[in-house]
Amino acid sequence: MASPPLHADIAPLAFLLGTWTGEGAGEYPTIAPFRYGEQVRFGHVGKPFLAYSQRTWSLDDGRPFHAESGYWRHVGDGRVELVLAHPTGVTEIQHGLLRERSLRLASVAMGLTPTAKRVDALERDIDVDGDRLAYAVRMAAVGQALTHHLAAVLVKD
Repeated sequence: MASPPLHADIAPLAFLLGTWTGEGAGEYPTIAPFRYGEQVRFGHVGKPFLAYSQRTWSLDDGRPFHAESGYWRHVGDGRVELVLAHPTGVTEIQHGLLRERSLRLASVAMGLTPTAKRVDALERDIDVDGDRLAYAVRMAAVGQALTHHLAAVLVKD
């Protein structure tokens, strides 16, 4: 079955489409530093959003680490909205700006299940240069102020 045409509202985000794979490193004041492999997929179904899925794994033994999924929307004038769900019981709504191939997003709402660890805020910076996607994530959680948490470089498959 052929892919439907890209909806005009998300054309500014088309550079994200595809599968991206690479490696990253994480740290946080409450955990030991770690390295990870990662795969991110952006797709579309002809509607005004991109579908997103992400998974990470240990570089040591391949065991799964984290995963998340959600939707990206370009809502005009370079504004972007992101809705994500994490299997840890966390949901996030982020809003930000797209400038050429750079995105700067910050949480405007966080949702937590009764058993989720407390996460107060997340911010994401994403820069795409050709087939290279680099990102950084900052997090405020479990009583810690907003601080660097993750950084990775992914390459389009």
